[in-house]
Amino acid sequence: MWNKKTTCLAVLLGLALQVPVAHADSLTDQAKVLLDAGKASQAYALLEPQESARAGEVGYDLLLGLAALDVAQNTRAVFALERVLAMEPNNARARTEIARAYLALGEASRARNELETVQKQGVPADVSVTLERYLAATRQVTDQEKTTMNGYVELTVGHDSNVNLGPRRDSVLIPGPVFPVLVDLSNDSKANADTFGQLGAGFNLRAPVASGVAVLAGVSGFGRFNGDKSQFDVGNADANLGVVFTSGKNVYTLMGQVNSLSVDQQNYRTAGGLTAQWQHNLDARNQFSVYGQYSDIHYATQGVRDADRWVVGGAFAHLWRDGALGYVSPYLLKEKPQTSGMEHLGFDGYGLRLGARANMNEKTILFGNVSYENRRHNGIDSSFLTTRKDTQYGLLFGASYAFAKDWSLTPQLSFTVNESNIELNDYRRDMVSVTVRREF
Repeated sequence: MWNKKTTCLAVLLGLALQVPVAHADSLTDQAKVLLDAGKASQAYALLEPQESARAGEVGYDLLLGLAALDVAQNTRAVFALERVLAMEPNNARARTEIARAYLALGEASRARNELETVQKQGVPADVSVTLERYLAATRQVTDQEKTTMNGYVELTVGHDSNVNLGPRRDSVLIPGPVFPVLVDLSNDSKANADTFGQLGAGFNLRAPVASGVAVLAGVSGFGRFNGDKSQFDVGNADANLGVVFTSGKNVYTLMGQVNSLSVDQQNYRTAGGLTAQWQHNLDARNQFSVYGQYSDIHYATQGVRDADRWVVGGAFAHLWRDGALGYVSPYLLKEKPQTSGMEHLGFDGYGLRLGARANMNEKTILFGNVSYENRRHNGIDSSFLTTRKDTQYGLLFGASYAFAKDWSLTPQLSFTVNESNIELNDYRRDMVSVTVRREF
């Protein structure tokens, strides 16, 4: 099954092994410009009508194979690239790209054989590292036919400017029966900054039960411990169980989930729900998905806040030829209290997330995302005599460095601003952290 990880690795290999196009002319020059600009469909439309006349020309066939692969004409790509290899058996670029085509056609073993042939040709050291990663990805695809297990452990240290999401003020103005009243906030109610350490782990299992059908299961969790503000220590645990159906370019997932959150070692909130998703791979570089999620939320000591939560949304992802990946994800959300008379605790909202990642070299990935969410509550808050409205902005960026096999180091910065017409809910949070992760 073709996925974004294997596609990124394929692009890196393609760029690293790029060779000049032989016998260049106006047609191949124009096609190469279109491919470099990410316009594969236009390049394919230009090249395909000339196949009967120019098949057998190495430069033409290589470009046709690349364009066909990028527009998901995988069988045509194989034919074109086989002609290149018939003329030039040691053409590493063509052999790498035909491996991509085989993998897209579900022939992971043939893809791996082609890549191992490239590896034996004596590629440069940096390309060899990337090649090993891509070979690992093809083995992972082959493993779709058998039960697989993987997991991770990670340690994070950092500084958080607002561990309890409190307002950066000493008092708030509350409307009174005659005059507003200025109320001083306790230390635990306003923003608290602190250093923290966090230990996390997770484990996932995938077990095929029929052709194109597999059961998924996973558990994960973390414990976060603050330096001085231990009353805000957090523990989180998640578990999920579901099934995934794969049919051609479509992947359907149905997943049940449970979550438990504790604060200061005391149970704070539990939730259970269901997520359904449809993912469609348009071609080798474009993918979209739609999803829906329901959660039944319960608070241990604040039963009036128990709620039903719904989220529906979509996402679109695009991979550029230089290996950069970008995505956009809009969504709608609704939270409805389960206790009558508490409508002001419920809200309707919408949001948008934008993100990107780019491979700087064979060991380093840069990533970042921005987010926006708007929420409007459904009743008047009896304490502040107004309907609460929140607008939240988020920004995150960082880098991941693979310093050894299965080990990575990830520094990152994040900024969150929640603007609210109720002062008690108006806050800002800045966080810097470094994570060491071991995958197995």
